[in-house]
Amino acid sequence: MSNRLFIFDTTLRDGEQVPGCQLNTVEKIQVAKALEELGVDVIEAGFPVSSPGDFKSVIEISKAVTWPSICALTRAVEKDIDVAAEALQYAKRKRIHTGIGTSDYHIQYKFNSTREEILERAIKCVKYAKKYVEDVQFYAEDAGRTDNEYLARVVEAVIKAGATVINIPDTTGYCLPEEFGKKIKYLIEHVDGIDKVTIATHCHNDLGMATANTISGILNGARQAEVTINGIGERAGNTSLEEVAMVFKSHKDLDIVTNINTPKIYKTSKMVSSLMNMPVQPNKAIVGRNAFAHSSGIHQDGVLKNRESYEIIDPKDVGIEDPNSIVLTARSGHAALKHRFQVLGIEMEKDELDIAYQEFLKLADRKKNITDDDILVIAGKHRDKDARIKLDYLQVTSGVGVRSVASVGLNIAGERFEACATGNGPVDAAITAIKQIIHRQMIVQEFLIQAITRGSNDVGKVHMTVEYDGNHYYGFSANTDIIAASTEAFIDAINKFVR
Repeated sequence: MSNRLFIFDTTLRDGEQVPGCQLNTVEKIQVAKALEELGVDVIEAGFPVSSPGDFKSVIEISKAVTWPSICALTRAVEKDIDVAAEALQYAKRKRIHTGIGTSDYHIQYKFNSTREEILERAIKCVKYAKKYVEDVQFYAEDAGRTDNEYLARVVEAVIKAGATVINIPDTTGYCLPEEFGKKIKYLIEHVDGIDKVTIATHCHNDLGMATANTISGILNGARQAEVTINGIGERAGNTSLEEVAMVFKSHKDLDIVTNINTPKIYKTSKMVSSLMNMPVQPNKAIVGRNAFAHSSGIHQDGVLKNRESYEIIDPKDVGIEDPNSIVLTARSGHAALKHRFQVLGIEMEKDELDIAYQEFLKLADRKKNITDDDILVIAGKHRDKDARIKLDYLQVTSGVGVRSVASVGLNIAGERFEACATGNGPVDAAITAIKQIIHRQMIVQEFLIQAITRGSNDVGKVHMTVEYDGNHYYGFSANTDIIAASTEAFIDAINKFVR
C-alpha cells in the first residue's frame, strides 16, 4: 500500500456552510489559490446545483487553479450531476463527488426508502457521473452509523459501477477512533476491488474526535483525508487540515507523507479566518495564538534551554516566525523575566534581577497580562526616555460622510517635523502622515485593540506589528484616546528600527 496521503480540502464547500461564513466568488478564488500554494491535492469548490453563486464559483475556480483536481458535489440526482459537469468544464483535472445516505437513519427517515432501493440509486448515480468524468468519488453519507456489512455491499457495487474514490464519512461525528478505524479495515478485508480505488475519510467534530477518527482511518488503510482549514464546517466543524498534516510530519515513524507545504499553514489559516469572519480559538492546535505560548515557569525555563523540552513542533514549520511565545504571568520564573529583559535590550546582574523579580510578582498578582511597558517600568527604564521619535501633537477630523484628516507633529532627535494626510479613518490618516515624515516603506501587519478597563472612559491598549525591510517590529501603547494609542503604538514600533 502506498504511503502517500492525498489531502482533499472542502473549506469552500463544507467549511463555507457555517452560518455567516459565506464568501463571494472573488474571495473563493483567493482561498483556492492559497490552497494550491499550500499543496492541497483536491479542492472541493462547491455544490453547483445549490445556487447560481456556487455554480459560478466552481467555474471561476476551475479557470484560476492549475494542478489540484477540482471537485463538485452532487446528490444522487441526474440534474445535480448535469450541472456539476457543466460547472467543471474548464477544470484541468475534474472530479464529480456524488452519493447518498446509507445508514438506516437516512434510509428510513430521510428517504423513506429501503436498503435495496438505496443500493440501486448509488449504482445509478455513479454510472451517470462516469459519462461525464473519469474521476468519480462516491460518498456513503452517515457511513459512521451504517452497518458494516451493508456498507461493504454498497461500496463493492459502486466500485464495479466505476467509482475511483470511496468516501467514508462520519457525518455526525458519532464514531470512536477505534470503531472508525475498524470500519475502514473491514471494508479493505471484505470488498472486492477495494485495492483499485482510494478510500477517503470525512470526519466531523461533534464529539471532538474528528482528527483522531481521521488518523485512525488512515492508519487502517484510508489514503485520502477530507479536511478544512482551521477545522471549520457544519456544527462543531470538520477535521482540521493543519492537524492532520502536522501529525504525520511529527510522527515520521508512521511513514505517511502528504504534499502539504507546511510553512504556508499559518498564513492560509489567518487568511481564511479573516475572509470568513471566523476567529480561530486561542487554544486551537497548530494555529491558535496560544499554540506555542508558555506561561508556566517550569515550561518557560525548559523552552528557553531547549525548545524541544515542551514543543514537539518547530513553529517555523507551520509559518510562525516567532520561535516561541513566553507569556509573563505570576507563574513565570526568573528565566522568563530575564529573557524578556534581554529581548527589550536590558541586561541585569543577578542581584538586580532578583529585586526586579520580586516587583514583577507583586504586579503579576494584580494584573492578568504583563506588558513590555510594565517590564520597562519594573526595570526603571521608561520607553520615552531614550526614544528617538516622539509624538509632539496629534489632531484628527473624522465623521460620517467626511474624509478623515490627521495632522501630526513629531519630535525626531530634538528636531520638529509636521505632516497632514487623509485616510480611511482617523488611524489610517495619522499613520499616513507619519509615513510622509519618516520616508520608510512600512506595512502594518497586525493591529489589535483591547480594553483594559471598563466604562465609557476605557483605557485602550494597542498592539501593532509593523513590517520593515523584511523584519517585524512590535509597538505598544495605552491611552483613553484609542486614536492616540494607535498612533503611539505605530511610533513605538518605528523606534525599534529607526536609529
